[in-house]
Amino acid sequence: MYDNRRFRPVDAVPGSSVGHYHQDGDLVWAEFSGTAVRAGRVVATCGPDGVLDAAYCYVTAAGDTVSGTFVGTPTLLDDGRIRLTEAWSRTDGSSGVSEIEEFGT
Repeated sequence: MYDNRRFRPVDAVPGSSVGHYHQDGDLVWAEFSGTAVRAGRVVATCGPDGVLDAAYCYVTAAGDTVSGTFVGTPTLLDDGRIRLTEAWSRTDGSSGVSEIEEFGT
């Protein structure tokens, strides 16, 4: 479902982080980077419904480290692309919801 797909924020602007996803069975992982993120990683398990139970970490352009977990719920768009709604919480106690969307290469 996720292997070799690329995602970026729904409200992407130039320099937004781009993630490249991979999948082997129920194991999903991704690398992402952009102007504000020097390097980031996601590791997850994928349920039969495509929901991701994930952990992530990244280093910002300023050199700060950020880590946390998220549950990513997929929606199949009319054109066949995937949108992930990610309910996340960070180890610093903050939380929120983000949306990323598949895009062409």
